[in-house]
Amino acid sequence: MNVNLLTYREHVDLSFSNDKIVLQKNLYESVFKKTRKGKDVSLPCFSIQKLLNEDYNYNLKTNYYIGVDWIEINQIALYVAPKLNNLEKEVDYIKMLFSSLSNPDISKEIEELFEVKWDLPSIEIEQKQDLLTPFLVVEFLCLVKKIVQKGLKKSYYKVEQNLYSKVKGKILVGKSIKLNVQQNKKLHTYCAYEEFGLNSKENRLLKKALIFIKRYLPKYSHFNNNVDLQNLFNYINPAFDNVSDDIDLTEIKHSKTNVFYNEYEEAIRLAKLILKRFGYNISNTEKDKVKTPPFWIDMSKLFELYTLSLLKERFHNQVKFQYKHYGNELDFLLKSSDYQMVIDAKYKTAYINGSNDEDVRQVSGYARLQKVYNELGKKREEVIDCLIIYPDQENGLENLTGVNLRENEIPHYFNVYKLGLKLPYIR
Repeated sequence: MNVNLLTYREHVDLSFSNDKIVLQKNLYESVFKKTRKGKDVSLPCFSIQKLLNEDYNYNLKTNYYIGVDWIEINQIALYVAPKLNNLEKEVDYIKMLFSSLSNPDISKEIEELFEVKWDLPSIEIEQKQDLLTPFLVVEFLCLVKKIVQKGLKKSYYKVEQNLYSKVKGKILVGKSIKLNVQQNKKLHTYCAYEEFGLNSKENRLLKKALIFIKRYLPKYSHFNNNVDLQNLFNYINPAFDNVSDDIDLTEIKHSKTNVFYNEYEEAIRLAKLILKRFGYNISNTEKDKVKTPPFWIDMSKLFELYTLSLLKERFHNQVKFQYKHYGNELDFLLKSSDYQMVIDAKYKTAYINGSNDEDVRQVSGYARLQKVYNELGKKREEVIDCLIIYPDQENGLENLTGVNLRENEIPHYFNVYKLGLKLPYIR
């Protein structure tokens, strides 16, 4: 099957001629499904609209999502790369994720970062274009590291074994006849019983995913943090020495939630996705061309989490994430001895040379909430500072250590500031 793969960047708005590809419909679009404020919403990843003029046939708009999806199933696909890429440098979105996941408060936000459309046919792409697999691997390893630091969860699990000169648990009559009586092993009894230890179904599934990741990591060398990932894997792997990788995925339908081991539920979900991503075939981890299901990664959400990691690095628990009040959800609320402000992360390069009045009104509205005043200990007549953080690859900051957050005031507004962050590059 010969598929035409179109390549563009996120957040573009352009027109193109319909002479190289054949599109039949007036409108093509793909959406990212997620839950916001308890409601399911669909956000546009891209749209292709037919135009009524002589020069160009279609208009393409991409949003703040990277990934690959079908335009015409089995015929034409669209690959969207990060918008901050250029011919010489490429944004290391994996390092952004790696930094973000160092914060324990972020693990519950992982599910909102990406969507995979398993029900659609796979799309063949180059290994270096595969944005999904390293994304899943980093999320999985960071979660399993937290599990290992606590110690693997012990639980009761079923064991079937052919015992010699003893009986334990329940005798499996059928297997005993077939494997012992018919084989003239008169002193053996095939039994099923429960043991308490590390070799539970959940830990075996995690071990299975780790074996696939071990084979995959050498193909991941074009990212800066490959050494960090290999070291992370080497830290995790010994904890599973006494855990088997013999597991049938159908055995694990639901995992019991334990408050102390709250990372298990998401780690198990990611382990299943990793195995499914490779088609449950370990040889698929080493191919130069891979077949991937259509997927989207929310770069706006990733930038928000990356910003949180830098704020937490400096201000620790003085930063509150996603502060909610009556349908209003602030990105960050900062209360320290030097700063009491509402902070919003905007994945928009428009702030490099200007600002966005609608964004300013939004963050200013959050700063007028009575609950925010109470939380920050402000009086009614005081004006609360607002800060908008945005990406700036030329003059942005790599971290927030010792930075004056009030240094760059947005023109025409009182007490509203902006600050640019330089996102990591693949060197």
